[in-house]
Amino acid sequence: MQHLDLQVIERALQWANQGRVVWLCTVLTTFGSSPREPGAVMAACSKEQFIGSLSGGCVEENFLERLEKGALSSSPVQLIHYGGESDDTVRLPCGGRLDVLVERLEPSADTLIHLEVVHATLMGRRPLIRHVLLDGSRKRFIVPEGPGPAVTCDEHAAYLRIGPSLRLVIAGISTIAVPCAQFAQTLGFEVIVCDPREEMRRDFNVPGVELQAVLPSLFIASGACHAATAIVALTHDPRIDDLTMIEAVRTDAFYIGVMGSKKTSAQRAERLRRSGGLTDIDIARIVMPIGLDLGSKTPAEIALATMADILRVYRGK
Repeated sequence: MQHLDLQVIERALQWANQGRVVWLCTVLTTFGSSPREPGAVMAACSKEQFIGSLSGGCVEENFLERLEKGALSSSPVQLIHYGGESDDTVRLPCGGRLDVLVERLEPSADTLIHLEVVHATLMGRRPLIRHVLLDGSRKRFIVPEGPGPAVTCDEHAAYLRIGPSLRLVIAGISTIAVPCAQFAQTLGFEVIVCDPREEMRRDFNVPGVELQAVLPSLFIASGACHAATAIVALTHDPRIDDLTMIEAVRTDAFYIGVMGSKKTSAQRAERLRRSGGLTDIDIARIVMPIGLDLGSKTPAEIALATMADILRVYRGK
């Protein structure tokens, strides 16, 4: 899931703890062109108080108008269809269609427990599946047997896979770290930057980014990375980059990359084998040189190539 979805659940928890009814909306299926994919979430407790998104804006606006007018069903679970030839309510500008699962969450102990489990799963390491019966009679968590789609449905239930939100660990601050962090945030990543050098941290200022005053290798070794984590080393400093790679290959991170020319990368690979004890399998997990080959020259172009390659791997392309 994206980091935005984690923020949605945190806000929903806050509202529920305040004794307010929360409407939790999840994109179930999409057909044709659609701005967000299945599994995207939005939460609201009034027309003015909402967080997250389901589309480019038209679906959210329609839902919030329904909420304000009291036109939503009092059922704990309902399906709303948007787009398509038969929909007289909202036609999506992109011509697509989407189905939205709407859960009405009363401020009860059961709601708080359910949202706490979702929050812990997004912050943790192992995914779960939310099994929601469409008649509203029950919802529970299932441990998945392996990888699978974000959402599956049948006529009786929705199966919503939840797991750790996308995370980017940037090892060391350089001129590329700032645009890389900014691109990553735009793409929905939680961003953590690690650098023990006070002089480098002093001038780093990207709102919303967690800054850790520690060697990246120590942060990674602490267990801070999960299967939805990308780790990138961008300093050109072997003392930081090499140690980061040695620890990174011991994690479940889906992307591990380090900056450098082809010649520098070959030299690094040899060092990692000789001094770091990495095997050929370990080396093969590391993308070096990092990023797509876009002919990048400027820091922003290198950051763009890096994040594009991370997204390519995440999407399985």
